[in-house]
Amino acid sequence: MFYLNILWLGLLLLWPPQKGRWIINQNSNLSVNGTTNINKFTCDIPSYGQTDTLMISKAAGDIMLSGMIGLKVLSFDCHNKMMTADLRKTLKEKEYPLLYIRFLTLDGVGDLTLSPKAINGLVNIKLAGITKRFDVNYQVSVDADNVIHLLGSKEIKFSDFNLTPPRKLGGMIKTDDQLSVTFHLKIKSI
Repeated sequence: MFYLNILWLGLLLLWPPQKGRWIINQNSNLSVNGTTNINKFTCDIPSYGQTDTLMISKAAGDIMLSGMIGLKVLSFDCHNKMMTADLRKTLKEKEYPLLYIRFLTLDGVGDLTLSPKAINGLVNIKLAGITKRFDVNYQVSVDADNVIHLLGSKEIKFSDFNLTPPRKLGGMIKTDDQLSVTFHLKIKSI
């Protein structure tokens, strides 16, 4: 037990490194929640399906990131074939097959523990050819296997990306403009 405590203390004193790399695990995921005038819906990308690397550096207490992830729009599953097809069409999947998230900063990370800690960060999201910068709320923690869990959430709108929400049956079913996006990144420091 003593050695385990020394290991954790050493890890916390070294966290975050001045420069380094993070590997994003392929089991990371993203979920979009929305509403229509009739019901609620959830569309998921249940698994990122690849690994990517983010470069990190510490500056003035903040973590600066460089790197991005590219999510396949075709991977969205709304658990309803028609709704999935409508979302992919709305996001212009044939013209823009990837949704990009470029990570820029994480503010106030400090020491990582098993208990989630609230932090903020900046990202650029590129969707349907339009790039927008967003401040994202995160919960960050580290598990017993030293996997960093970064859970992010952000309210966005279709109109942020010059997209018109899907409509069906001559406009009788209307999707609301606002969406709640959540993602769970599983990261290893290397």
